[in-house]
Amino acid sequence: MCGIVGAVAGTDVTPLLVGGLHRLEYRGYDSAGLAVLDGRGELRRVRVAGKVRALEERLRETASIGGTTGIAHTR
Repeated sequence: MCGIVGAVAGTDVTPLLVGGLHRLEYRGYDSAGLAVLDGRGELRRVRVAGKVRALEERLRETASIGGTTGIAHTR
């Protein structure tokens, strides 16, 4: 079973999405990812194999990814 969380806010939703994935993580998933609409309306995504912690590390390594609308998943 997969876990999905979405958010729409007046500020960057990336931390909200990652926090939501942490709440779902106890189920033993093997990959995670998120996608957000950036300030220009372009879809930006990050995906990783592994736990949500690996997604957080990838987010720190990549250029800033943020937006006010997004969705995240574990599987």
